[in-house]
Amino acid sequence: MNKIPNYIGGNWELSATSVWMDVVNPATMETLGSVPVSKSAEAGKAVEIASRTFAGWRRTPVTERVQFLFKFKSLLEDHREEIARTITLECGKTLTEAKGELQRGIENVEVACGMPKLIQGYNNEDIARGIDEHLFRQPLGVVTAITPFNFPAMIPLWFLPYAVATGNCFILKPSEKVPLTAQKIMELLDQTGLPAGVVQMIHGNKEVVDALLDHRHVKAVSFVGSTPVARYVYGRATAHGKRAQCQGGAKNPIVIMPDADLETTVKITADSAFGCAGQRCLAASTGITVGDSHDPF
Repeated sequence: MNKIPNYIGGNWELSATSVWMDVVNPATMETLGSVPVSKSAEAGKAVEIASRTFAGWRRTPVTERVQFLFKFKSLLEDHREEIARTITLECGKTLTEAKGELQRGIENVEVACGMPKLIQGYNNEDIARGIDEHLFRQPLGVVTAITPFNFPAMIPLWFLPYAVATGNCFILKPSEKVPLTAQKIMELLDQTGLPAGVVQMIHGNKEVVDALLDHRHVKAVSFVGSTPVARYVYGRATAHGKRAQCQGGAKNPIVIMPDADLETTVKITADSAFGCAGQRCLAASTGITVGDSHDPF
């Protein structure tokens, strides 16, 4: 059985846990690998390494930090087919959808490469009598992202490149249902020569999440997933004084007006509702017809 390691301090480490979960191809029910339910101490180890790494990384000029992302973007593009097929294997979406998802992730890396411009502050002389104003944007420290199963490449890449470019140290806790995509992404990131400890990955369930939310050195958390879990993560993180952005489930009605082009409307409604097997927060869940559009729609 392929046991999936954690990525801690620049090394691939098998968890010491005795509890492993199968990673299953949802189309065939084939077992693809085994992911650890890591211990809280292992999450704590990753945080401590990140905390020690942060002092040097935050003092690395932003123009140097983004060089690793330029290399990372190139590697993602070179391995586009391989990563997309992994997404399809463990997540179940079509290969075309997987390639589209990965492209959106690559675009986030590309945007983060512009951080030397994006991170700039500003200065105002004599904002009031005898007062000048200066704004500097500074990294927070150790930050983490807890990401869902439905977009195993794109959503981690919503957070990772920006954290790296702005001088933070980043820990990814991917969904235990889709760890193979995250593993491939980390393998490519490792090839860029990024200093050990700047980005790490740990697998697990609630125990690992709680360890990250409770650790005094974790300064911010990002979450994408269901609304009940988003509320839990937000509540526990903010109770410890951390910054939290938690994106929960969504409801997305489509309004069909009487003058709608019905052929196009039906197609895009079906695509929205059933694309990615309906497993996305922007999937249309309700159709609201106006006036005479009801019966023909």
